[in-house]
Amino acid sequence: MSKQYLTLHTVDNAHIADIFSLAATKSCILSASGSSTLHIHATTTSSSFPLIQSISNAHRLGIHHVCTSRGGPGHVAVSAGFGGELKVWTCKDTGDWVLYHEIAPDKSRAWAVALSADENFLAATTEDGRVVVWDLAAKSKVQTYETGSTSTGGGPFGLAVDLSRDGRLTASGHQNGGVYVFNNDTGRMVYSLSGLAKPVRAVAFSPGCKRLAAAGDAGIIALYDMEHGEHVGNMGGGGLGNAWITSLDWNETGEYLLSASLDGKVKVWDVARGACVATHSETDKALWSARWLPRSDKALGPGMAKGEMFATAGANRSVTFYREATGIDTR
Repeated sequence: MSKQYLTLHTVDNAHIADIFSLAATKSCILSASGSSTLHIHATTTSSSFPLIQSISNAHRLGIHHVCTSRGGPGHVAVSAGFGGELKVWTCKDTGDWVLYHEIAPDKSRAWAVALSADENFLAATTEDGRVVVWDLAAKSKVQTYETGSTSTGGGPFGLAVDLSRDGRLTASGHQNGGVYVFNNDTGRMVYSLSGLAKPVRAVAFSPGCKRLAAAGDAGIIALYDMEHGEHVGNMGGGGLGNAWITSLDWNETGEYLLSASLDGKVKVWDVARGACVATHSETDKALWSARWLPRSDKALGPGMAKGEMFATAGANRSVTFYREATGIDTR
């Protein structure tokens, strides 16, 4: 059984460079690109998703990742720049985002970033394969995980990272196809997961922290059980020409998984069935990011959806919003 989503709106030329990352809160979506500016669009007031703030010179060399907490209050965001620096932003009562803290490059430049649901902890991968966790209130490191040997110059490039919503686990995906899971309480690696032999560009814990999804250049989505670290299934694949998967995001119930890929397609997967139930291809250019928007039980503005919505962005420099095919407010 398919699930229908319709294109709601496209913000054309939202950035002057490729958009590499999106991050959503209950009221807005942040977008990051190869330019130095972060843009913030409102997601609850109008179906045109107006631009409400631009943070110029956020990162001088451009921005490759931005994140917010999944299921959290939405008061904190973290961006990662091509210079290796991380910046922590907080949202004031007025709705404006301001700089809270900057983390300078250490031994190796940071790459992917993730926030815990309570917004207290930040995890980041590095180019030399480390995974670092910070306490944002204390502005200090609390864990550093190694995925390689210092005698060989460190581990494989860390391309992806996620924190479980309960804050207990950190997962990372790497250039060599490795997927690692660490216990933040003990500071130890608990699983080294097999199943993907090519670079892993996205990892995502399910809302209940029972599953981990991982994907990348192999063009398939691998699913792992977090109780025993078992590889429990794959979604997608079936051909030699599978496009790289660049982004993964679970919906709030954990029923559906969103994926974006290098061929410009965004797909919605029914995890229980292991099947794709919706595909959109607004562009033939690479999609670098896809994110669900926090769900609302009522339409918050004229033309806004009552059901699930998600957004995509990539090499076409635009942000496209989709909605479920039901539940439109026609006021």
